Amino acid sequence: MKPLMTTSLVLALMLLTPPPVRANELALSVSPDDSVVQWGPCPAFFPDGCELAVIHGDPAKPNADILFKIPGGYAFPAHWHTSAERMVLVSGEMSLTYQGQQPATLKTGMYAYGPAKAVHHGQCVSSEPCILVIAFEAPVDAFEADESP
Repeated sequence: MKPLMTTSLVLALMLLTPPPVRANELALSVSPDDSVVQWGPCPAFFPDGCELAVIHGDPAKPNADILFKIPGGYAFPAHWHTSAERMVLVSGEMSLTYQGQQPATLKTGMYAYGPAKAVHHGQCVSSEPCILVIAFEAPVDAFEADESP
């Protein structure tokens, strides 16, 4: 009985201990319109008009967050990522289709999850631009759908 109590106590303490704070890491809040946001082009296989901005982390390392911005009416091509992606639509309305699934219509404030290596495409169906926050688990990448996942 004593080993069980000891194990339980250790587990309880582990759950109550806050995670370690990373040295020199500060809290962050940012808007897509902030001057600190540096917009750049999307991968070359995307049509002109698509923009990306890194808002947290290093895109060459795990756990980076980006902004994905496309004009109203813009359709983006079928592609896939090595990483799973967690998304929240910040503005606009977007149709998002994952291969083998029904299209989903995202409205401002909605969350979406995309599994790693899942082929998907979409379109900003609003007249205003669509801006999507995307959190990647693995380094950020994008491959045309004709490249095998």
